[in-house]
Amino acid sequence: MPHYRPRHAERKLLELAGFFKSVLVTGARQVGKSTLLAQLFPNHTTVVFDPIQDIYGARRDPDLFLDNFHPPLILDEIQYAPELLPALKRRMDRSEGPGQYLLTGSQNLAVLEAVAESMAGRVGILPLEGLTSAEQSGQGRAQGWLASWLADPTSFVSSPDPPVHPVTSPAHRIWRGTLPGLLDAPDAIVPDYHRSYVQTYVDRDIRTMEDIRQLATFGRFLGLSAALTARELNDTHVGRELGVSPSTARRWLDLLTHSYQWRELPPYHGNTVKRVSGKRKGYLRDTGLAAHLQRISSPQALAVSPLLGALFETWVVNDLHGQLVQLGTAPAVYHWRTAGGAEVDLVLERDGQLFPIEIKCKTTLSGHDTRGLRAFRDTYPHQDVAPGLIVYAGTACYRADEHTMVIPWNLTGPTHQ
Repeated sequence: MPHYRPRHAERKLLELAGFFKSVLVTGARQVGKSTLLAQLFPNHTTVVFDPIQDIYGARRDPDLFLDNFHPPLILDEIQYAPELLPALKRRMDRSEGPGQYLLTGSQNLAVLEAVAESMAGRVGILPLEGLTSAEQSGQGRAQGWLASWLADPTSFVSSPDPPVHPVTSPAHRIWRGTLPGLLDAPDAIVPDYHRSYVQTYVDRDIRTMEDIRQLATFGRFLGLSAALTARELNDTHVGRELGVSPSTARRWLDLLTHSYQWRELPPYHGNTVKRVSGKRKGYLRDTGLAAHLQRISSPQALAVSPLLGALFETWVVNDLHGQLVQLGTAPAVYHWRTAGGAEVDLVLERDGQLFPIEIKCKTTLSGHDTRGLRAFRDTYPHQDVAPGLIVYAGTACYRADEHTMVIPWNLTGPTHQ
């Protein structure tokens, strides 16, 4: 069994369980939802639901099930027993204690729609991502660099000895990915783990979410999604590559999103009307899975692959999203690109302030690498634009110019004054 690493979500989970009658932890398969709950609530009874078998008759007779299993209770993969939710609501309405039922779900659409209808106001929802660099290094309970930068970007300055997690190379970490089950596994097991993951995901999750008769085509689509990561999306182009309609391509991307395998960032345009226009940018949520789907056999193969830059950017975007759970109010996250080609990989917006981030898969930077950040600042001279960041493949923190801080890709905490 892999050794447990503290998670960023621990404090938030305890806060929610101390206030709401139930808590729903959402996230992809194998990101550690059940392990997190078992770690923080070791004395709770756990029931794991199955898409085929009706465990303990929860679907057939929900009230009898709850008569036999008293709270506090962990109900794992609740999307497989949606009939239980109305009965849970009735039970919670008759009692006042917080943290009675802790739920997990790995299918966004199925779970959240059912919860919204059945338990509105009674449930706290906590998203869980794959492991961040800080979590992989055992620093999950400490404040990450993102919270430090958003709280006071002006004083977020360089450190001669930044807290980074030592690894042999970015390619090695990116190739293995962020799933907790692989943390202590040898490299030789990684391809087998991802192969099993894909088979289970397609055979169980996708079949239960939608009646897809073209499973072979969907399998090719899943592989194509890895090639699309860190790129702007065009549904027509995706459909043409697979020989399906643009609407089918869009529906399948939505399926990946609803099962927490894919995320999309809207474009930032500087006003609320234009933000809904333009191309979204997509990312597969685990770089190890992306490398497997693209048949990249080793860290050495990834290091010389033309996909390395896209997977490096995907890693940084996913790592940032993993840190959002530490924040009381998470920022909106966008990407920015002009018709002339100027771009910034990430733009965060919170409290009327903009926080731009560039991502560079290189160990040595030049003045040219700050061009996108300068263009963004010049485009919005009347906006409150915070000092920007460049996240790169090097190991040192330093200032690139008066408005730009450079930080390593695997920074695990705030920089020091």
